Amino acid sequence: MGRLPRFETAAVVSSARELFWREGYEGASVSALQQATGLNSSSIYHAFGSKRGLFDAAIEDYLASVVRPGLARLRAEQVDPEAIVDYLATVRELVLDPAGHTLPDGCLLVNTACSGIARDPEVAAVVSAYRSELAESFGRGIAARFPEASAADREHLTRTCVASLVAALALTRVDGEAAAGFLESALALLRRPHPIA
Repeated sequence: MGRLPRFETAAVVSSARELFWREGYEGASVSALQQATGLNSSSIYHAFGSKRGLFDAAIEDYLASVVRPGLARLRAEQVDPEAIVDYLATVRELVLDPAGHTLPDGCLLVNTACSGIARDPEVAAVVSAYRSELAESFGRGIAARFPEASAADREHLTRTCVASLVAALALTRVDGEAAAGFLESALALLRRPHPIA
């Protein structure tokens, strides 16, 4: 079997992404991937080269389908001053979703950063680039919200908000209230008239 048709590849990668998101790279066995994607191991190998190739495709899909659409307002040419507040408030609502249908498994990339595969230099580079993308996007949102603030104050608040988000996403599986608390702290800073008290 050669490469899959584009529409089939997208469906396979999306199914694998959900499994990797829930179970992690190490926890997603080849048999579980076969069941999730409907492919046998030979087809996975021919289409993606390996389980790792499928994981890499799932990460790229996660960035394109989940991360970047969520950051779109912060990446706009003209950033709305409310965009950064709305982003973190939305994540807080998803963390606290009582049905558990939104962010029950946190963030695929944060989860990956906390797993053994993060020791792989290529995976570490992808996680680092994700953090940089978050920081750049948040920085744009904070600059729009606090245009008169110093560059140092905006950078400090950007680091605080990124750290709050990452901490929340790391904790959401085990303690949604604590995860929401990190986001509430960041939101409290963003709702002040000045970023640094």
